[in-house]
Amino acid sequence: MEIQRFETGTRMSRVVIHNQTVYLAGQVGNASDDVADQTREALARVDALLTSVGSSREDLLQVIIWLSDMADFKAMNSVWDAWVPAGHAPARACGEARLARPELKVELIVTAAARG
Repeated sequence: MEIQRFETGTRMSRVVIHNQTVYLAGQVGNASDDVADQTREALARVDALLTSVGSSREDLLQVIIWLSDMADFKAMNSVWDAWVPAGHAPARACGEARLARPELKVELIVTAAARG
């Protein structure tokens, strides 16, 4: 079984592919932004990483979303709903957690199908 790792550092790889499944490291936005802008930036990073390995948001399998405050659920969802292609919504979970830095408001953990 081949495992491909992309943008690998000491602590993590930004993308791992195994058995035609793409796993992304957690994606966040710019810490100085509000939750909507952080969500937009994190989703743009997801798009870029998926594209870099020949996948796309239409290939999403599962997304786990962590919010630092569930009061931001509606604002995050307004961005999310506009981003997910109709008919391609993944399995999804959303919860509240303390993120790596206090100024972060949202983190996305993405699993997608690999094309090819």
